[in-house]
Amino acid sequence: MENVDLEKRMAEFRIRLKKHGLKVTQQRYAVHEAMLKLGHASADMVTEEIVKEGKTKVTVASVYNILTQLSMIDIYQHRMSSNNKMYFDVNTTGHMHLYDTVNHVYIDIYDDLLYKSIADKLLSKRFKGYKVDGMDIQILAHPTSRRRK
Repeated sequence: MENVDLEKRMAEFRIRLKKHGLKVTQQRYAVHEAMLKLGHASADMVTEEIVKEGKTKVTVASVYNILTQLSMIDIYQHRMSSNNKMYFDVNTTGHMHLYDTVNHVYIDIYDDLLYKSIADKLLSKRFKGYKVDGMDIQILAHPTSRRRK
């Protein structure tokens, strides 16, 4: 990620925190910077990235709490993987995921036509007693022998 883009995204992050009455702490800043670098990550992965950078001290628990808090104000999305870990995603725009069930990795899939087609069909449906808020499409897959090489 280019330095100018990183600075812009971090400035936007500070504005969003303040909008929600949250302080811009070293830990929150470090978590967001790591998430921008990683894209999709668990608290363990983010903690490892922050420790590697050496900018501030954090624990996995504090990172998890920060990630959860930031997902509650829509800075991140979150999803549970099949290995029972919560993964967070910096991309909150409409997109789909390919989830590698072997390596526990999320890959963004951008197919606006397919996404719109599914959204139009799904969001126009009525489910008795429910109102659809949105959708989260996750395609489960495993690497083929060609991909493993």
